[in-house]
Amino acid sequence: MIHYICKYTPIELFAGFGAECIRREPLVSGFELADGASHQNLCAFSRALLEDCLQNGTGELILVNCCDSIRRVYDILQEKGDSPFLYLLDLPRCDTACARKRFALELKRLANAYAAYSGRAFSAARFQAAFAPLPAPPARPYLSLLGARASQALLEALQNCVSLPVQNDTCTGKRSVSLPADWMPDNLWEAYASALLGQTPCMRMTDPTGRRRLTESPRLRGVIYHTVKFCDYYDYEYSRLKQGQIPMTKIETDYTPPAPGQLTTRIEAFLETLPNTSLQKRKGEAANMNQNAIFAGIDSGSTSTNAVLLNADKHIIAYSVIPTGARAGESAQKALAVALQQAGRRKEEIACTVATGYGRSHIGAGGQGVTEITCHAKGAFFLNPQVRTVIDIGGQDSKVIRLDETGRVTDFVMNDKCAAGTGRFLDMMARTLELDVSRMGEMDRGWKETVTISSMCTVFAESEVVSLIAQNKRTADIVHGLHQSVATKISALLARTKATGSYMMTGGVAKNEGVRRAIEEKIGEPLILPEEPQICGALGAAPYACNQHKAVSDNINHIFYNPLNKPPACAGLEMFCIRRS
Repeated sequence: MIHYICKYTPIELFAGFGAECIRREPLVSGFELADGASHQNLCAFSRALLEDCLQNGTGELILVNCCDSIRRVYDILQEKGDSPFLYLLDLPRCDTACARKRFALELKRLANAYAAYSGRAFSAARFQAAFAPLPAPPARPYLSLLGARASQALLEALQNCVSLPVQNDTCTGKRSVSLPADWMPDNLWEAYASALLGQTPCMRMTDPTGRRRLTESPRLRGVIYHTVKFCDYYDYEYSRLKQGQIPMTKIETDYTPPAPGQLTTRIEAFLETLPNTSLQKRKGEAANMNQNAIFAGIDSGSTSTNAVLLNADKHIIAYSVIPTGARAGESAQKALAVALQQAGRRKEEIACTVATGYGRSHIGAGGQGVTEITCHAKGAFFLNPQVRTVIDIGGQDSKVIRLDETGRVTDFVMNDKCAAGTGRFLDMMARTLELDVSRMGEMDRGWKETVTISSMCTVFAESEVVSLIAQNKRTADIVHGLHQSVATKISALLARTKATGSYMMTGGVAKNEGVRRAIEEKIGEPLILPEEPQICGALGAAPYACNQHKAVSDNINHIFYNPLNKPPACAGLEMFCIRRS
């Protein structure tokens, strides 16, 4: 069994020898062995491949010298010497006559090396039979997974999120090799080299303009762009496509197990922004509106679970904020019960419930789930239609959401698998400082000396705090430095979305005045602050419940995002929003 990693690998050649090829998809839990064998500046895929080989054995492996990181992996594995057959294929960077001739010689050298290793004879008939028909273009609307190499697990996760087909157009998914019909045994290597180099180019090629056809189909509805951590090649293409009209979102992986909540939230939030695409189906007919009916929105977060109740006129009648316990479902029911008790209503009077947050699919709310990206945007826009950017800092993640003048989400970014810049980060630092986290904002007022927390990693930042304590730095100064660190992280997210004002801050960290001041200094204007910033997600979910109950439509996005069908004003909500001076 021969493993390979690149679409330019000549797998048909090995079929001519009767050998089977399989693409190696490393998924590792960490990089302990890889980091012990090389430096940490390798791209995430190269580190994961090296870790996988060092942990599970190299086996028969064909590498392509597509970048310096892969060359380094080859050097390490060759020195380790446990592979029965390890080969580094020299790939030209262009598709010229000279490059094809040179690549043909390289393919012939590979064939000779494998024949000497395996003792097998090459069969031209087996070689020709190995060519599969080129895939037909999609016959109906689809989404494209574009960018750098992506695993089958990622593709399946995306397909599970949406009813539209997802086409794998990444560098490993878009392999399209067809041998010319007029090839002859005497020109086999030249014809094969031409077929391999004639594929849709990857971004490592000198001229990648042929990739433009990947986004020219009229059936393409959106692009999910995948990049690999510490690999810059595909960032250039993403930046170019981002300037166009195709709806896009970006995900980055490092080949360790993803945080499923974050991945699902990102993808579903992107799907919710796509206009005029039936991504979610309603079941049954809508019921007639009962003026005594109430509608519930539940936000199941990592730190708190929040519930909001609206009446038929979309007025808030009650809300609750409680800590999220060990079981998301029980916390959701408790938050709902507290809100119902405040309103003096019964659970049976709830006509519809919509859940949001990471726990939305597990709380058994009995209604539809909508991502917190969309719900925070909707809640913020209902509170103040002038809002164009929402900064949400919760316990588990930080989000920046950009809106248009109708309240539609036009772009968003989230922190990756790191607690830096989140409520969890401040909780950990407060414990290190032996403080109640709720006192950090007040303590920030007394800072005198600028203290810089340079590390974006929570673990390293904690070490910095311990060192500052040992230097006898004032607690207020350390707290101020921590708040500045959070603001720096948020500033980076804002820059990625090219966000503009007016800005609203939501989430539990919005109650920390020190963080608010630090962010305001970064953006140069005041933040809009809801009176109860933790309920914004639940507040955005509740109108979805109301509209879901009222409207008959197969397209929930059309209900909320069509500019000709703007959401109604939410009378009675303005009391929950104030602007800080």
